Amino acid sequence: MYKTIGMVAHVDAGKTTLLEQILYHTNSIKEAGRVDNKNTVLDYHTIEKERGITIFSDQAITTYNNCTYQLVDTPGHVDFSTEMERAIRILDYAIIIISAVEGIEGHTETVWQLLRKYNIPTMFFINKLDRVGADFNNTVNEIKNTFTKDLMVISSEVTSENISYLLDNPTSELIESLADYDDDILNKYIDGIEVEKEELVNTVKRLFNDNVIYPCLCGIGLKGIGIKELLRAIDTLTISGHTDSDDDFPSGTVYKIRYDNTGNKLTFIKLHNGSLKVKDTVTHRIMDNEITEKINEIRIYNGTKYTLCDKACPGQLIAVTGLGSSYIGEGMGDIEDYNDFLLIPTLKSKVIYDSAENPKEILKIFSMLTEENPSLDVLWIEELKEIHIKVMGTIQLEVLTQIVLDRFGKTIDFGTPEILYKETIASKSHGFGHFEPLKHYAEIEFDIEPAPRGSGISIDSVCSVDVLHTRWQRLSQKNIPDACKKGILTGSPLTDVKLTLTTGKSHVKHTSGGDFRQATFRAIRQGIEKVDNILLEPFYQFKVKTEKHLSGRVMTDITKMHGSFDSPVTMDEHVMISGRVPVSTAMNYPSTLASFSSGKGSITFVFAGYDSCHNTDEVIERLGYDKDADKDYTSTSIFCSHGKAYGVRGSEINVD
Repeated sequence: MYKTIGMVAHVDAGKTTLLEQILYHTNSIKEAGRVDNKNTVLDYHTIEKERGITIFSDQAITTYNNCTYQLVDTPGHVDFSTEMERAIRILDYAIIIISAVEGIEGHTETVWQLLRKYNIPTMFFINKLDRVGADFNNTVNEIKNTFTKDLMVISSEVTSENISYLLDNPTSELIESLADYDDDILNKYIDGIEVEKEELVNTVKRLFNDNVIYPCLCGIGLKGIGIKELLRAIDTLTISGHTDSDDDFPSGTVYKIRYDNTGNKLTFIKLHNGSLKVKDTVTHRIMDNEITEKINEIRIYNGTKYTLCDKACPGQLIAVTGLGSSYIGEGMGDIEDYNDFLLIPTLKSKVIYDSAENPKEILKIFSMLTEENPSLDVLWIEELKEIHIKVMGTIQLEVLTQIVLDRFGKTIDFGTPEILYKETIASKSHGFGHFEPLKHYAEIEFDIEPAPRGSGISIDSVCSVDVLHTRWQRLSQKNIPDACKKGILTGSPLTDVKLTLTTGKSHVKHTSGGDFRQATFRAIRQGIEKVDNILLEPFYQFKVKTEKHLSGRVMTDITKMHGSFDSPVTMDEHVMISGRVPVSTAMNYPSTLASFSSGKGSITFVFAGYDSCHNTDEVIERLGYDKDADKDYTSTSIFCSHGKAYGVRGSEINVD
């Protein structure tokens, strides 16, 4: 029986230390490591040891009461949150660690949003009860006020080093709280009938697994206090939802790609159903093609070490070799691919390298790194002869510089990060694309309409298969994401649109797969050129905590940054101000706040999606994108007459 449990937290909440203690208390390691001693099981990368933070998600394996637990340590720094999101998608359960001193911090809010999006049953562990300023009850109330009223405290501090496990010794408050969710317990509580321990535990278990309540425990991770209670809760309240049957067709999700020191590509898979064996074949669905490859090895990783096995079972996290065409987000068997990430980079940067270096070699390195982290989305700008990548922040750039040096022996740098803009349309349109050079043929049409902010790109079809074969429809739809990578205002990606394939044509002899790619690009471009377009910029949701007398300065600053804010909330001698602000104007505000508040003010940012740009004309002029000069993204359709191809500009075609 396998269960995958993720440890998630804001940086420095004690996540990695807590995981070490779990491994120690389950006899998986002889001594619990410490981050400051640079001897933890999972923060083994040199960069992680030097910085004292988790950068890469990794797994450790332990057993407890005849169950195998796959513990996934995730990054806690916002710059590496895309890695954290990919790990969250394969979790069965999650434990959010919160410091009893600092309380909820910015990245913790992002973690909570992700766990709710993916419906991961979640526990809380309030850590560092022994620290000066620690307040268990205040942290509990903060979780209830910020995240959920459905928090269920199942362990509490008697003293900072003495923890009471309430499922053994239930308080009247616990039973009363459960009565709000269960009629049987409510009736017994009203009638004064004792609730049996088994019924109590089973009720908490059911509500927890249904994402109705969120158990909360506490302790001191560094000292191993509260770990036994946490282990009992994990063992008692979690279930394995994976079917262990060889009769089931294997299905799974690719959640991570890594290249080892010898250049072997490792494909990390969460196996959901069925079994997978060495020499089994896996079929990849890439564009309109199917590629079948054979598994050479199955590895079970535990930190840096791995063991080889001949067969993997449902619920296991495995790494396989032999799959050269695998990619992150790939679904195996009856599992669909995914690429709908909540966290996306808001910055881009140019890769700077020595002029003596071969650009193709540098591009190859970043293409490999993009395989491992798709959010980098490396791009070669042919007209500028430049390599660009997308990033979450400057710390990520520093880490990438070190990774390229350590792994590939290349010295690189990066240009100053710039904002990643996006574009959308203001009204409904219709796009037409025709591609017919000699011995080629494809025609496609789309309705293109604006969609709600943050909805991304949605795709539909109302075209009959009698008009256009399913194969060609599917191929056209698969090319839509690439066709939307450039808008017409700044060459930024198109988003928040719904595209509906309405009709199309193919030729029984001359149509090939690439023809519909060309026609799709032209149709979308032609459609968006016919209507007004809107430039979008990324926004932060912010919270500023500062002394009362500085609140006026903060609100003035937010207004100058083209942000908005709610009514300030007073808390003793401090004030809390929350709102939204463009990333472009607020990026450097933390240092400004620290300066005028003498370090007493604090601010947290959470990515809040994209909205209308506050300085559209200025950005368009600065970026200087010429849509008519971009030959890869043209609205010009290609027709053929008497064996000769000719182009018709999109503005000259009227099809509604």
